[in-house]
Amino acid sequence: MNARALPPSRRDALLAQLRAWRTWPDTIAGLWRRSLRFRTLLITIALSSLAILVACVWMALAIQNDLFQSRRDQVLGDARRATTAAQETLDSAVQSDSAQVRNVMDSVRATLARQSFSERVAAFRIDQEPSSTAPQDFLFGGDWDEQITEALKNRVRSNGDVQWWQSIALPDGSGGSVPGIVVGQQLNVNVEGAGAYELYIAYDLSAAEQTLGFVQGTLWVVAIALIAIIAVISWLVLRAVTVPIADAARTSAELAAGRLDMRLDVHGEDEIATLGRSFNAMADSIQAQIKELADLSLVQQRFVSDVSHELRTPLTTIRLAADVLNDHRDGFDPVSARAVELLHAQVQRFEVLLGDLLEISRYDAGSVQLELEPTSVAALAEDVIASMQQLADQHGSEVRLVAPGGYSPVDVDPRRVRRIVRNLLGNAIEHGEGRPIVVTVDSDQDAVALGVRDYGLGMRPEDQERVFDRFWRADPSRKRTIGGTGLGLSIALGDARLHGGTLAVWSSPGRGTNFVLTLPRHPHTEDLVSPIPLDPGDDTLAVLGVTEPIDVDAATRAARQEQT
Repeated sequence: MNARALPPSRRDALLAQLRAWRTWPDTIAGLWRRSLRFRTLLITIALSSLAILVACVWMALAIQNDLFQSRRDQVLGDARRATTAAQETLDSAVQSDSAQVRNVMDSVRATLARQSFSERVAAFRIDQEPSSTAPQDFLFGGDWDEQITEALKNRVRSNGDVQWWQSIALPDGSGGSVPGIVVGQQLNVNVEGAGAYELYIAYDLSAAEQTLGFVQGTLWVVAIALIAIIAVISWLVLRAVTVPIADAARTSAELAAGRLDMRLDVHGEDEIATLGRSFNAMADSIQAQIKELADLSLVQQRFVSDVSHELRTPLTTIRLAADVLNDHRDGFDPVSARAVELLHAQVQRFEVLLGDLLEISRYDAGSVQLELEPTSVAALAEDVIASMQQLADQHGSEVRLVAPGGYSPVDVDPRRVRRIVRNLLGNAIEHGEGRPIVVTVDSDQDAVALGVRDYGLGMRPEDQERVFDRFWRADPSRKRTIGGTGLGLSIALGDARLHGGTLAVWSSPGRGTNFVLTLPRHPHTEDLVSPIPLDPGDDTLAVLGVTEPIDVDAATRAARQEQT
């Protein structure tokens, strides 16, 4: 795509990304982790490039060796023919004086020039003793002292019947060099006092080098073209496979987000189309089941709400009658008075349970509204502690307030926050085993937090996960002493979330329990951090003085014995 055809904003963003070259490694690493198409394409190109590189190198070496060997054999054959013709010329000539010998050597030179296609020929007398009849050395075509090595000379001198060759670098006349081969063999001059001569013929291999360069260049061009073709084919094939997968992933994310009407576009009859139809069938089934469950949940919510509302009128009548009977229970006999007292207590408990059920039904229906007021959480906690002081005294628990912060007003629903604190403090009193209870209030610029810490039996990790479930109790055999309904913590969690806050719990067997309520100062605060740590650490001795941790098993056995 032409960059000028892009919108200006997108073109500027693309250019900015190209300039930020330092981020390329991170970008590529991110694509490697997230994109199956990019990862597969990169692996395919890398492996294909490696295979093509190995094949091209092997072919280049094979062609180079074959071309050199064929050229070497051609050179050796040519040198053998030229040497044989020169030797025949020497053997057939009548050589009686030095002038005739020189003429014969001139004939040899002419024969070598005619029989060989090389322009570089040299002949040197092996015997260095002066001789008046021995013809002079001859050479033409370059400086032979730099082209013939001592190793080649020694081999030619040692054996006159063998043809020797060596690869050399020949000067090209412009200060450079070209590859070549020099072939050496002996010539016998049948003249007294002359002896044998070293004959060297050098051949230029620049034409073979040019051919080899052309072949190698062609191989590299073909290799690059093959890699590009493989990349394009791989991209097309991967696109045909990964696009449906990406569509399925995107549709799955939409389904998970609640858009149950999303479906895949299915085309064809292949395996991917079959997968798409199966996915759509699964989505239809899930949508139908979720709709059925939602309808059933709605019916249940309406049933609970309607029943709760319908029960309020007869419950009010029963409560009034129970109050009248309870006010006159002194005039009844002991058995009737006890029955009236139990009736009055259970009617009150039933009224509380009915109120909690109505509150839960409002949460389920999504009809809960906050009534925000500027409230000091520290002052609110102090009021709740004062209102529950009598209950704490009955259980032998001392409630201590530690409030380094939380005095500045924050917009909350005071009724719901007070209900959260009452629930947390009531649970701490009931399960605190008569030990001190610490209520902590603190704040920072983002949040206000309230913690309720008791030093009772504590809970196991599996119990902590269910502590906010409705009607759930950590110890079913342990009876409630303050008339709870089992919905208090669930309602407290709903109130906290309604404010955009959190309600978390920490507990350890024998060390007690710590609930921390965190409320944001500003709506829609992300990554809310509580000013009060959830895990109090080893604070037993610091708070309780000489009090030791509770023996959980012994305390549980004692509580059950007390109930029986």
